[in-house]
Amino acid sequence: MFIYLSKKIAIPNDIKLHSLSWNPEQGWIACGGENGLLKVLKLDSTGGSSGDGSTKPRGVAASSSLSMNQTLEGHQGGVMCVTWNANYRKLTTSDQNGLIIVWMLHKGMWSEEMINNRNKSVVRDMKWTADGQKICIIYEDGAVIVGSVEGTRLWGNDLDAALRFVEWSPDSRNILFVTRSNEIHMYDHHGNKIKALPLYAAGQKDKKKGFDDDDDDDDDSEEEEDNTIIGIHWYDGTEGHMDLDAPTLAVAFKNGRVQIGRGEEDPNATIIDTRMTLSQCKWNAKGNVLALAGSQKAKTKEGEEKEILMVKFYTPLGEHVRSLKMPLVSNKISALSWEGSGLRIALAVDTFIFFANIRPDYMWGCFGNTLVYAHNKPDRVEMCVTFWNMKSEERYTKHIKGVKFIRAAGETALLVMGQGKEANLPPPVGDEENVDVGPKPHQHILMLCNAIGSPVDTKYIDIKPVFVEMTETHVIVSDYRSVYVWQYRTNAMKMNGDGSDNRKNNAAVALLRRNTGRERMFDIEDVSSSPAQPVDEFKMKKGSCKDGICAITASKKNLIIARESGTIHRYSLPHIGLENKFSVKCWPSHIRLNCDSTALSIIDNHNILNILDLDSQNDGSNGGKATFGKLMKFERKDAWDLQWASDNPNLFAVMEKTRMYVFRNLQPEEPVQSSGYFSKFSDLEIQAIMLDEIMATPDSPDKDMVLDYETKSLRDAGDLIKNEGLAVATAYIEEHSHPRLWKLLGEAALEALDFAVAEKAFVNIGDYPGIQYVKRLEGLGERMKQKAEVAAYFQRFDEAEASLREIDRKDLANELRIRLGDWFRVVTLVQTGGGDDKMLLEAWNNIGEYYADRFKWSKAATYFSQAKNLTKTIDCYYRMDDFEGMEKSAGMISDGNPALMNVGKMFENVGLQKQAVECYQRAGDVKAAIDACVMLNHWEEAVKLAEAHGFSQIEGLLAKYAGHLLSKGDKLQAVELYRKADKATEAARLLAGIAEDVGKRQVDPLRAKKLHVLAALEVERYRKKALDLSSMTTTKGKSVAATTAATLDTLMTADAESRAGGAGGKGSKVMDNAWRGAEAYHYYLLAHRQLYKGDVDAAMKTAIRCAEFEDVLDRKEIYSLIALTAYHSSHLNICSRAFIKLETLPDLDKKTEEAIQDLALKIFINQPPRNPSHLPHCYISCLETGTPYSACTITGRAVLDARTVTCKVCGHMMLEHELSRESRRSCPLCHAQIEMVQYSIVEEGEEGDDE
Repeated sequence: MFIYLSKKIAIPNDIKLHSLSWNPEQGWIACGGENGLLKVLKLDSTGGSSGDGSTKPRGVAASSSLSMNQTLEGHQGGVMCVTWNANYRKLTTSDQNGLIIVWMLHKGMWSEEMINNRNKSVVRDMKWTADGQKICIIYEDGAVIVGSVEGTRLWGNDLDAALRFVEWSPDSRNILFVTRSNEIHMYDHHGNKIKALPLYAAGQKDKKKGFDDDDDDDDDSEEEEDNTIIGIHWYDGTEGHMDLDAPTLAVAFKNGRVQIGRGEEDPNATIIDTRMTLSQCKWNAKGNVLALAGSQKAKTKEGEEKEILMVKFYTPLGEHVRSLKMPLVSNKISALSWEGSGLRIALAVDTFIFFANIRPDYMWGCFGNTLVYAHNKPDRVEMCVTFWNMKSEERYTKHIKGVKFIRAAGETALLVMGQGKEANLPPPVGDEENVDVGPKPHQHILMLCNAIGSPVDTKYIDIKPVFVEMTETHVIVSDYRSVYVWQYRTNAMKMNGDGSDNRKNNAAVALLRRNTGRERMFDIEDVSSSPAQPVDEFKMKKGSCKDGICAITASKKNLIIARESGTIHRYSLPHIGLENKFSVKCWPSHIRLNCDSTALSIIDNHNILNILDLDSQNDGSNGGKATFGKLMKFERKDAWDLQWASDNPNLFAVMEKTRMYVFRNLQPEEPVQSSGYFSKFSDLEIQAIMLDEIMATPDSPDKDMVLDYETKSLRDAGDLIKNEGLAVATAYIEEHSHPRLWKLLGEAALEALDFAVAEKAFVNIGDYPGIQYVKRLEGLGERMKQKAEVAAYFQRFDEAEASLREIDRKDLANELRIRLGDWFRVVTLVQTGGGDDKMLLEAWNNIGEYYADRFKWSKAATYFSQAKNLTKTIDCYYRMDDFEGMEKSAGMISDGNPALMNVGKMFENVGLQKQAVECYQRAGDVKAAIDACVMLNHWEEAVKLAEAHGFSQIEGLLAKYAGHLLSKGDKLQAVELYRKADKATEAARLLAGIAEDVGKRQVDPLRAKKLHVLAALEVERYRKKALDLSSMTTTKGKSVAATTAATLDTLMTADAESRAGGAGGKGSKVMDNAWRGAEAYHYYLLAHRQLYKGDVDAAMKTAIRCAEFEDVLDRKEIYSLIALTAYHSSHLNICSRAFIKLETLPDLDKKTEEAIQDLALKIFINQPPRNPSHLPHCYISCLETGTPYSACTITGRAVLDARTVTCKVCGHMMLEHELSRESRRSCPLCHAQIEMVQYSIVEEGEEGDDE
């Protein structure tokens, strides 16, 4: 941080000032003084862009003038207090008579809005809340008034104490009152007392409450004066916090002590002893710098003591940053106020207002084209770290807690973060062996990031980072005593950094990570030649160092460490050996090495710049000791930034206040007004970043915030070339030789087609491709061709094309555009006669590639189609999901073209089996077509293709896939697989097996019936197919015997297939009698339905039909149902027969058997087993022996002599009159539509026949 006085405004008539306030939002400055003086001033910058296109100085470097200087009239006494309400643009002032005036802006002028005069006491302080909604006014006699922004009095109170200051809490919920007895009391926003705040910085016990009779703020006794509170300021947090744990409440005492706490009660509050007599205390707008103004005793050259006015600046942690001495001798600084940006501060001293510019120490770094910077946001606890590409203007923002430092070099940026407890970071990047190791609570974190903010590597260190430096290969971190050196990159890795040999690069990284010397530490007190040790072996020494480290810097080959005494250590890198010690008579605060490490710039704590020649040596020939290093005869004041040129060890730029000087061999060039921060100095150009503007709008940086300054030699050379000619410019450049100047001359010579001068320039800079280019230009001969080539060299391609067309060389213009890849222009040139059809097709194809690279598939498809590139066209249609276009384009590809394989794969990927198979077949790869059918679950097509082309492997694949489904329990999917593959027998067996399993569980008989029906339908489908094959057997050219033999062979083969799988397995019976299982469950369910409907006679007859299916249904269930229905229909003979069947079941347990016997005894003890009517013999035979009979599938009754209808699918009968009565159109068993009707009459004697 650097601060300097920049402007002074004198108040007319020598009126002394008492108060001062700077509006943080709009920039108005209000100052009050004696005799009712009240002024509102405004300083406007005159920087920016001028009308002629040049850029004027911006920021604090720009000159400022008073755009407003209004005197407000209304006060009669001295104006003691002024305060702004920035949100509502109001100014509140009070004078020593107690008069309060609220001012408002009207038509560009300030005028009175409200007036209040209590006429009892003097207003000592006034403060608005952070949101501007409320104001608290305190009077010396203890009166307190809280009002709203509209002027309404919210509440008032009389405190039993004389008051001096008031302060709102950041959330506006509490108020702090400072009494004249130096106590601080906290009240809530309704006026209720909460507690008294502890004052740890007070030098002695506070005296009793009371106040003086005089009007000044000084206490009468010396003891009381030491502990007088002169100011209190609580940062409101509206601009965010640099750290969540940072102190925000500052209480300043006249004796020079300051207490900074984390809220109203902080036992670990920071205590500062400024060794001044303080008078003012103010935070800046961001809460990261505290300004303390006062006076300090100092001795003159004559030895006399005098009071010097001074402002000291501190961090929230109490670290002293900078001091500013005031030029006037006065009693005190009567008022202090910060500008809203924190870049300026205003001080009221006697009859003057002094303005000081501040150059903050931002957290930032620059590497390559990337600028990385950190800033706070009020709505986030983390710090926002932005990686901004200054060329492409792409931004990447990361939110990281506790960022302390940012450095950048080479290809990476370094983020230094707070202790492990403050950061929530992932494990170290790259340390795969220790991914479970995280930061310990006391450790700090070093993280390397690339240009988009992604972590590259992470390290944890035990020392507190105070000084941080980074080079292209090393990271150096130190506290005041210990130094940590991390070699994160080697020269070998740098050589391979272009990605040409990633294997070697990775090997170098792995080797470096295994090398224990990668991280080393040493103590500054160790003066041995090799002080560095591995981190694991280094032991940090306890206790402070009397001569601590105050600055560090490094280059490719040297590390420089400066100490408070002025001793400077020079170490070699990467081996870290102590080479030399130097001594200077100052406290270095900012040091930098030049590009060849021969000179060191030193800016001390008084901002005086010196240059130390590191290579000069005094051998002691004059009798003294041999010494190294010599301070050059060079000194500059008010220096705050310095940048050495990366390509010239004798060239550097310095910022002095708002002037930028460039020095060559210690001789200055004409200064330039600037407020930028140096980021780069090479090729006689200085890049400066307007960080003040970037930090003002961190979310929207602009290229205009990056400025490039040319050195005087570069500007002069350009002027000479432009105005005096190449000969004069050549002489000047020979005298001030630099590669950039020779390059400038060479380019100008090319423009003038002066090839001799151009060749000389390229020779001087060793640009051998440039020399060859010049010779090629000379060989062209024709001047217009040379002019066109030069225009193309400088990327003025339209001019080059115009030159070539002027000499009617469209072919060369076309070649130029082809080299540039400007295929749109190539199309235009070809269509105007500059090429052939082949070139036109190539152009359209490349335009298609252009749109494809940008994912504009529709346009790409159009141009690929024009270029007749069917493969690319299909690819575009594929990405657009235009499958019709794909199919159409695929049809245009000739058979046998290998591209059809890729097209087929595309169709297969989206599930279009038909198109995929067609493409594979046209490509001649039948196996791929079969595989596509299999992958898309089209097994029937796969089998047909396999059979047609003799691929026997399909059967094995089918079986394997079915087995896989069965192992997972997906039986129904396996059935579907067999059905699609036209394997009806396997599907039928599997369905029958599933039906048997369902039936055994006796939970869902309807589901069992459905499964049996599906199995039977598969069997019928198989049989129909077999019969169709037999009927297709041709008789042409064969005898009757041969035809019969072929038919029998087909049927026997089908029968063998139907019996494959072995007997006894689940579902094996389905092939013998397909409808048996479905029939059993049909009658079983029909009997239950009839029973529940109350038709017990029909239910009994249907239940008797189930006696045939003991192999399908559970026998206990069958005869229990018969017994139940027979009992309810009073057919006790049938009931008795059913009980006999139940009692003789072999697997009946004794308890159940006894229960059946007891129930039979109760039924038949009083009732003889007789039927109420005669039953046909077929029912008795079925019940006793399981003899089947023809039954109606609608009613379950036996079919005796009535007309029937037979289902063509399952072959079962239905009574015609029942079918008509119920208006059925489908079979109740198989649910097939009844299309063809077969009538038959069954005689009574046939009731025992099988259907």
